Amino acid sequence: MEKAVSEKDDHYFIAMAIDLAQKGMNNNLGGPFGAIVVKKQEIVGRGQNQVTSSCDPTAHAEVVAIRDACRNLNTFELSDCTIYTSCEPCPMCLGAIYWARIERVVFAATRHDAAQVNFDDEWLYREIPLVWEERKLDYQQIGQSEASKLFDEWNAKSDKTPY
Repeated sequence: MEKAVSEKDDHYFIAMAIDLAQKGMNNNLGGPFGAIVVKKQEIVGRGQNQVTSSCDPTAHAEVVAIRDACRNLNTFELSDCTIYTSCEPCPMCLGAIYWARIERVVFAATRHDAAQVNFDDEWLYREIPLVWEERKLDYQQIGQSEASKLFDEWNAKSDKTPY
């Protein structure tokens, strides 16, 4: 029988995520964000924000931790995992968490705490529910019929790996 995660475990792992955030910030990797992915009380992935040091706007702590966990477990699916993160995930990270099939998120600071020091994702939260024609980003749709055929080909593909 698998051991349940206790509140003590949660505090232990969130402290590790916060420590990663501080170390990454102090080493100028990026902003003050850290995350770990845990499966069955074992750390399988670690990440610190590396946006500025890697010149990669997607190198948020959660995404880095998810990539690390997937490499370590040799899978693209992290069910039965919890992600511990020093701050409430932004919309991009939340999307990555859902795509990875992570079952649980434990976070420390809120997005509102981060906004107080200019890490403000609120504008992005407001953009997401809008239809693409109403978003601030300039969208243009072309080639739909050609691109849509790829979905039929994918659906008929016998050797695909579903995800």
